[in-house]
Amino acid sequence: MRGQFFRLVLLGLALFALSFAAAPWFAFRALKANARDQDVAGLSQQVDFRALRASLRDQVRAPEALPTPGPAGAPDPWRDPLGAMRRALEPLTEPLAPLTAPPPRIEPYLTPQGLYDLARGYEPGTAPPEPPPPEGFLAQADEAMRDPLPSVRFWGLNRVRFAVHPPERPAEVTVLTFQRTGLFDWKLVHVRLPERIGTSGGV
Repeated sequence: MRGQFFRLVLLGLALFALSFAAAPWFAFRALKANARDQDVAGLSQQVDFRALRASLRDQVRAPEALPTPGPAGAPDPWRDPLGAMRRALEPLTEPLAPLTAPPPRIEPYLTPQGLYDLARGYEPGTAPPEPPPPEGFLAQADEAMRDPLPSVRFWGLNRVRFAVHPPERPAEVTVLTFQRTGLFDWKLVHVRLPERIGTSGGV
């Protein structure tokens, strides 16, 4: 009887350790599925949008316009002091999200479709369309098993980084960082974009 109890305790500890270690991977899969299915409520529990905006702010830069005189260029502090002040304070408002609206160049990355494209390794709006999901539990389970797994860049107790890339462009790696928020709960807090996306100027 004591031996049986000891084996059950060992089995429970093994299942707990397995679930504990696999939780970030399940968080990635859930994020991808919720983004694909446009589940905004689910994404709000899996993404720290404020931290994500902060991580994208310096990577997705607005296209730099050529300096031109007059109203089309940067506001003149002598002729338009309010406009010059507004332009100077604009970068400071982005870390206040979600209290402030995201800048237009970052907004496409924060939509469900944008997050789904990022989870597949693509820049938002550039991913090829996917066929509709199959019907039936067995067919869906088979498709889930065939879904390519992200590679692990770092695996720690409180932080895990996954790397994904388009199948046709393995050098363009997007790194998604998840942070522990509970015993088995993880949230996406940072995205490191490939150089091609980070310097494209956004949308």
